[in-house]
Order: sequence, then structure tokens, then C-alpha cells
Amino acid sequence: MQTYTLEEIRRCFGSSTDFNEIFDAFQSAINQQVKDVEPYRLLFWNHALTADEVRLFGEKLAHEFPDLAYDVYLWLASIFEVTQGDNYELAVHYYQKAAPRPPRGARSVPRRLRLLRSRSQHSPLASLIEFVKHGVQHVKNPINLYKRLAYLYELAGDPEQGEYYRRLADEASTPGKDKIRGE
Repeated sequence: MQTYTLEEIRRCFGSSTDFNEIFDAFQSAINQQVKDVEPYRLLFWNHALTADEVRLFGEKLAHEFPDLAYDVYLWLASIFEVTQGDNYELAVHYYQKAAPRPPRGARSVPRRLRLLRSRSQHSPLASLIEFVKHGVQHVKNPINLYKRLAYLYELAGDPEQGEYYRRLADEASTPGKDKIRGE
């Protein structure tokens, strides 16, 4: 197999339309232990690749370099949020995969909430609700997530659950009370 220089890898990831060449450059990067996320970002944004091909490369990269998995999954989520026919389900899927891997606490929560705020009327509410509920367990201060759950339950036509999460948000924001965490 051909060995590519880092500059050749970047060029190939950013502009090649030949899947075989891209695949060879990717394998070369993996074999050379290229752990800089920047070249791979070019790969993920390569418009010649299908959604399945982007996922293939992203999953392989996260598997080979687990310390990059969080960044890889966030990049994949952001890509699927705005491309590939606005594939919100894949965006949510990769935000979920990133959620348990944040390198510094709950850093991914604001990004995930931006997705939920901007896309909640278009995405399946049940999966969004489960996603936010899962996030409650991974943050120190779940007030904003409780508020988001209240809003999502109201959109779903379940005012009782909406009121339940609104009360949890109020209780969590009251100083001196024990913080309530998830169900």
C-alpha cells in the first residue's frame, strides 16, 4: 500500500472524488497514527462521499483512536445536521454517541441543545425526549435539560409530563434544596 505524506492526505481528503484513493489515504493516515483531527474533518466534509462512506470512515477512526471518538462523533453529528438531506436522525445518533465520552465534563450539552432547539419540530419527539432524559444523568446542573423536557413533552401533547419536568426545573433552581436528578 502507498504511503501518503500528511500534505497528500489533506489534499486527497479535501478534493479527491475517487473513493479508492480516499480509502488508501485514510489507511495510510491510520497506519501512520495521524491523530490530528483537522485532516479528518476535510475527509468528513468531502462532498464526493455518501453518508454511508462518511460514517464508515468516522466509525473506523473512532475505533482506531478512542481518544478522538468524542470529537469525531461531534463532527459527524454536525455534518449530518446540515448535510445529507438534513439527516436529523443521524445527527442525533452521533450526538448520543458523543454524550458518554466528553473529555472535560458535559461540554457537549450546549451543542446537543442547539440541535434540539433548532430541529425539535422536525425530529421524532420520542427520540429527542429520550436523548435529553439520558443527558440529565450526565450533567451537574440539569435545570436547562428539565426545561427542555417540559417543552418537548408539551410539543408531544403530554402536559402532565411537561408540568412534572417544569417542577423539577423549579426545584433544582431553588437554593438550599437537594438537586433532583432524572428519573
